[in-house]
Amino acid sequence: MNKKVLFITHAAVIAALYVVLTLFISVFNLASGAIQVRISEALTILPVFTPAAIPGVAIGCLLSNIITGCALPDIIFGTLATLIGAVGTYMLRKTKFIFTVPPVLSNAIIIPFVLKYAYGLEDALYFLMFTVGIGEVISIMVLGMILYFALKPLKHRLFGE
Repeated sequence: MNKKVLFITHAAVIAALYVVLTLFISVFNLASGAIQVRISEALTILPVFTPAAIPGVAIGCLLSNIITGCALPDIIFGTLATLIGAVGTYMLRKTKFIFTVPPVLSNAIIIPFVLKYAYGLEDALYFLMFTVGIGEVISIMVLGMILYFALKPLKHRLFGE
């Protein structure tokens, strides 16, 4: 199979999964706000398996933020936080479990500013960094690692790399 087609297909499937997972968790009001566990962020571990996951999660985040009616700064900087996290995961893919740190940090640092200045949350930045960080730890370091161990034996079949 053509590698470019496979790359685009992987990216598109990952983006679609990100959107579906975000919409699902939005029903429970957990995809946004000061306390958020966006389970779709678990997909930011996928760059360990394929570089196609980088545009996949970024486009998925962008579409999710647009579909769920996020403010423009959230659409821009939320997507940027996810992109930075996915790139960091890819760059650290050979380090055991350290690859989960970049998406947690990028979101815990960037998203609180979005929450405070785009949505007017009056909580202190350090509190928002803590709550967003905890949500990211749950999404990435817990759920993402479950996903990692589930996919690891199948990586060659699924990602062909």
